[in-house]
Amino acid sequence: MPDESHISLFSGAMGLDLGLEGAGFHTVATVELDRAARETIAVNARRRGHDLFIGTDITQLSAADLLAATGLRRGEVTLVSGGPPCQPFSTAGRRDALNDPRGSLFRDFLRMVEGVQPRFFIMENVRGLLSATLRHRPIAERGGRPNMPEEERGSAFAVILSEFGRIGYSFTYGLLNAADYGTPQTRERVVILGSRDHEPLHLPVPTHSPDGEGRPRWRTVRDAFTDLHDPQPQFQPYSESRLQYLRLVPEGGNWRSLPPELIPAAMGGAYQSGGGKVGFYRRLAWNRPAPTVTTSPAQKATDLCHPTLHRPISVREAARLQGFPDDWVFAGNVTQQYRQIGNAVPVPLGLAVGRALQSVGEAASREIPVARP
Repeated sequence: MPDESHISLFSGAMGLDLGLEGAGFHTVATVELDRAARETIAVNARRRGHDLFIGTDITQLSAADLLAATGLRRGEVTLVSGGPPCQPFSTAGRRDALNDPRGSLFRDFLRMVEGVQPRFFIMENVRGLLSATLRHRPIAERGGRPNMPEEERGSAFAVILSEFGRIGYSFTYGLLNAADYGTPQTRERVVILGSRDHEPLHLPVPTHSPDGEGRPRWRTVRDAFTDLHDPQPQFQPYSESRLQYLRLVPEGGNWRSLPPELIPAAMGGAYQSGGGKVGFYRRLAWNRPAPTVTTSPAQKATDLCHPTLHRPISVREAARLQGFPDDWVFAGNVTQQYRQIGNAVPVPLGLAVGRALQSVGEAASREIPVARP
């Protein structure tokens, strides 16, 4: 397929879009509510001479608005992509309109796909979407009766899939690890690919593996940071009260690496809490991929400390771990830049998904009979 049109929803800092661009899709419109992220989109569009419509609030936009802004007609757009926020799916304690994906921002994503009628769509989201329920059942109420259908794990995801079927799209989906596609980071995302014309879709085949058997080995933090020019790194410094413990954590370690007698004081109230707490006092390892890049790499429970320096990873180091090019500009203060980077889809994962769709289109083109004179 030649260069194809793409409308991006919930665009953020455009990690997914950059990957799709590398696969041959041309973004003609974006929609993003966050002000700093919109400025990131605008700054980079101006810098690259990219004529781009930038919408703000998807709930106030119609498909007709987007089509008018791009000069395209219904059915002419090749691809609509986006990751609608799905926090409402796990609202606890009661059932209301927010619990049902049809009453959340997913509804707006679905509305745009139905109205624009692209050849393909991509919807990506967090791993938890696969098990999200339409209605949360508190622990105190469990037992004594079987779950209602809306209380079963995966009930919200089943509704999402049925809604795509209702508007006439066939689809495939899976849980993809960005490290399998050349990202120096282990990050799992649910990816749904949809086809208006019921073309045979497939998820991208991994290009890397954890052990290097048959494919290149997963890329590492060292791979990501090598040759990075970051003379004045931007980061949120740790407090001295935390540095006194982080200095004792070796490369690749976390709170469990501290001397046992110091752990209760270092962890504070979290010491008695449940869960693995792996993000506390976590220091990256040079020869492994980073864990999932978070929106707050200096926060207590989501530490991403540099492998050898006593500071969190910098903005540019976080961007490298997500696959952003070094000349990609992030607007806003350091907190806003971290948030944009941490929320992004890794660029190499976007590239792999885009290439999978391009291969579908190329296969379809080869099957079109050629008229003979």
